Amino acid sequence: MPITKGFQTLVDEAMAEVTTHSVETVCARLNDPAVQIVDIRDPRELEREGTLPGAFLAPRGMLEFWVDPASPYFKPVFGDDSKQFILFCGAGWRSALAAKTLQDMGMTNVAHIDGGFAAWKKAAAPLVTMEQHKAESLARKSH
Repeated sequence: MPITKGFQTLVDEAMAEVTTHSVETVCARLNDPAVQIVDIRDPRELEREGTLPGAFLAPRGMLEFWVDPASPYFKPVFGDDSKQFILFCGAGWRSALAAKTLQDMGMTNVAHIDGGFAAWKKAAAPLVTMEQHKAESLARKSH
């Protein structure tokens, strides 16, 4: 069966409908309590490359289930309407598709990072290893 709409068309359509932030914009908002960065990359990518400081880790395959309060997999972090959820992946394709899907689900407070993790690294923006991320998470929970 031939593909009638390729991935690039899907990504382009999503990019036309979602809010896209530059690395510089997101970097300047890393400590903004009204922002929750969401890393949707797969666990192998996380272990290999680390993540952004303060990022919530939500694998792309679970995202729809984690954001829906009716789902048995709902994660309360996604119930905070006061936050903007800024998604990122490796290159900005998965995060564009994911942001579009969340908008289709009714979320209006979602965006993604242009160029994803690759652009973030190229800009020499702050990174943490997974060990540092785990320590950050434990510190946040103890407060």
